[in-house]
Amino acid sequence: MYLYQERDGFLFNSDAHFLYDFISRFSPRGNLLDIGSGCGIVGLLTARDFPVRLTMIDIQSQNALLSAQNARINRIKAEVIEGDFLQYAFEKRFDFIVSNPPYYHSGADRSDKAPVAISKHAAFLEFEAMVARINTIIQPRGHFLFCYDAKQLPDLMAVLHAAKFRVSDLRFVHGTAQKPAQLVLVHARKGSRALTKIHPPLIHFQNAEMTEEVKSIYQKTRTYSIKCKIS
Repeated sequence: MYLYQERDGFLFNSDAHFLYDFISRFSPRGNLLDIGSGCGIVGLLTARDFPVRLTMIDIQSQNALLSAQNARINRIKAEVIEGDFLQYAFEKRFDFIVSNPPYYHSGADRSDKAPVAISKHAAFLEFEAMVARINTIIQPRGHFLFCYDAKQLPDLMAVLHAAKFRVSDLRFVHGTAQKPAQLVLVHARKGSRALTKIHPPLIHFQNAEMTEEVKSIYQKTRTYSIKCKIS
C-alpha cells in the first residue's frame, strides 16, 4: 500500500501498524469509522483486508485530502469527511470504530508545528469527549478499538466504564522486554459483560533488532511512505 504523507505534518509510526494488527484479530465487518484518520493508514489497511464500509474523518484539511488521495491510489472505496468528530452529524451508526487518537498528556512538550501538535496532544481531542460522542453513533455491542499511552490506562478504564463500555481485550506494547509498556492497545465493546482478556505483550526490539512478531506485522501491512508537500 502506497501512502502519501505531508513531510512537515505528523508522520505515522509503529503505533499505526500495531493498532492495525490488533484490529485484525477481531475480523472487522460492517460500517467502520476511523477517527482522526491522518493519511488514512489504519482505516485503509482495514478496508484492504476486511469486508468493511469505510468512513474516515479528520479535522485537518490536509489530512482529509491525504486520506482521500490514498484511498484513490490504492483503489479502496471510502467516505472521507473533513470535520470535527465531536460536532459532525453522522447519518449512520457504526459496527466498528477505530482510532489512533492524540494522547500526549498536558505536561508533554508540544511541537511548534500546529498540524503535529493537533495530531499528538490529547487537548485537541479529549478522551472523555471522544467516548461520549462515540456512544451516540456506535451500534449496540459495537466495537471500539484504539491505542493510547499505557500510563493513562486507569483514566481510560474509568471513562469507558462510565459510558457503559466493557474493555474486553488489552495488549501492552514494550520497547524491549526490560522496559515498561509505552503503549496499550484496547478493545472495548458497548454493553458487553465479557471478562477482560490480557493478551501476551508485544515486544518491539530484542538485541537492538525488531522481534520476529514485529517483522511479521510489517510484512503484513506492506506500506510504502511517499513524503510530499501540500501547498
